[in-house]
Amino acid sequence: MNKNLDGHVRVLPAHVANKIAAGEVVERPASVVKELMENAIDAKASHIRVSVRQGGRKSISVADDGCGMTREDATLSLERQATSKIFDVDDIENIETLGFRGEAVPSIASVSRFSITTRRHDSDEGTLIKVDAGTVTEISSTGCPPGTIIEVQDIFCNVPARRKFLRSSATEEIHIKNIFTVQAIAHPDIGFTLQLDGRELYNLVPSTSLDDRLKDLFGEELFSALAPVEADDPASGIKISGFIERPNRSTPTRRDQFIFVNRRPAGSPSISYQLKESYPRFGSDTRPAAVLFLEVPPGQVDVNVHPTKKEVRFRDNNAIKRVIAAAVECGLGLKNAPSAVSCAEPVCGQPASSPFTAPSPVQGSTPPAAEENSNPAAPPEQIPDIGSYKAEATAPQPEPVPMEFAIEPDSTQSKPWTWFKFLAQTDSGYVLIETDSGLVTVNPHAARERIAFEQLMNRQTNVASQRLLIPETVQFTPPEAARIESSLAEIAAMGFSIEKFGRDTFKIDAAPQLTLSLSSSAILSTISRDLGENQARRAGVRWKEEIIARSIARSFAGSSVAMTEEVATKLIEELCRCSMPYVCPRGKPVMIFTSTRELNRKFERD
Repeated sequence: MNKNLDGHVRVLPAHVANKIAAGEVVERPASVVKELMENAIDAKASHIRVSVRQGGRKSISVADDGCGMTREDATLSLERQATSKIFDVDDIENIETLGFRGEAVPSIASVSRFSITTRRHDSDEGTLIKVDAGTVTEISSTGCPPGTIIEVQDIFCNVPARRKFLRSSATEEIHIKNIFTVQAIAHPDIGFTLQLDGRELYNLVPSTSLDDRLKDLFGEELFSALAPVEADDPASGIKISGFIERPNRSTPTRRDQFIFVNRRPAGSPSISYQLKESYPRFGSDTRPAAVLFLEVPPGQVDVNVHPTKKEVRFRDNNAIKRVIAAAVECGLGLKNAPSAVSCAEPVCGQPASSPFTAPSPVQGSTPPAAEENSNPAAPPEQIPDIGSYKAEATAPQPEPVPMEFAIEPDSTQSKPWTWFKFLAQTDSGYVLIETDSGLVTVNPHAARERIAFEQLMNRQTNVASQRLLIPETVQFTPPEAARIESSLAEIAAMGFSIEKFGRDTFKIDAAPQLTLSLSSSAILSTISRDLGENQARRAGVRWKEEIIARSIARSFAGSSVAMTEEVATKLIEELCRCSMPYVCPRGKPVMIFTSTRELNRKFERD
């Protein structure tokens, strides 16, 4: 127990209060970038330049050409609860700026070596203020261009416990790129520049069109896979516009979603739920890519639910759901919107490939036999067993004669059965086998996942790979590209040969032999998304390898289900060699067992 506690109430010293506030506002370098970029946007800047060194550990600089500040305003900005964005309590209910928290600037200054250089456009000289870990060390006049430049060095210099929890520079850069990308999408009318360690990564010119900004960020090919959406609910005053991924039956979607409420990057359970409910379902993990802007009357939304405003709360969730459903359904041409909501004309045309990843060469209409030989780098005889689990030709086959296969016992593990006999494959794709103790229904999709996962994770050396005759190139969103770049060593260990080939583009020269029948670019996109979604739940020294192996294994779940007896038998034999043949890496069952005893009981046989 702290001996200094005597039960009396006291006001905390300013430096202590600022450090506590810093814990809410400054989670990592990306938090600093977010707060400073939002302040620059609210200052009506036409161009914002972000420069970062060593993932923000060494320095962060955000410069803008906005309205700037007087010396008095600059000095007050370092005081807690000082803001230019609200004047009384009623303003909290009608916030139209990106933020009003008075803790941001003083909190950042309290845990770093901080400087602010600023000048108003109508002033002849600017102001320079330097702060060292919360203590103002200099206030002076200086010559500078109109606007504001804030520099943050040695973040958490006086809070070593917080600095120790920062991740690698590559990981911190990922978070900074995410923040930069979101703000660049939200404000296409503002120019943005991002420099990492002196290298200019983005130089986005101002544009009056969201289309142009998305093309600059993601590329023409990825943008072409998006469908424009728009809807209006006059009763609530809520409007929605933006883009959503066109459905692609060949691959389930699980993409990045950029949601903005009154131009503020934000999320809400009701938005996520309605997007999922309105979108066509081709798989259990459907989550379409989307860039959506909701305009909601300020009094109808609470932006202060989350400490960093990552989430908002609406007074009328039903209205939000109506307008989202109308936008998705009309934009994708699914059906007419409810009469209470008006929307733009449906977008016609064939579904394009999924955005934010290179299009897969395998489309749902391609005959299974053609899929097998679609990769010129992999002659059929060179594809290993797992590759042959993809569908064989679906031409009529003679009725097979059931065959029994004995399983050699292994002293190191127990087998699910000692022998099995292939019986049939159902029209729905399941494989039926008879074993020494009963009947087993096997899901070949889940079986492929389990086999591939264990082959990747149990390797003694690097997984065998094969060079592609024609290298693949794939462009990612900035967040996806950052995750791939930070995981190149682990991806290479799985059998890929991949290198940077432009800003957010990578070239694939080789792929694991067991994936040659699949799209390498689609696999890499899955890896990137899974790394982003599972990073917070990481555990163990091989957490990243395990996520990558799961991602590659899941790619086999989308293959066709028609198989010959020989291929199905080979699949079951491989499954028997797995240490955990009963569930796939995602925890879903691979097989369902019905014992002979249970069958006898249900048929009332003695």
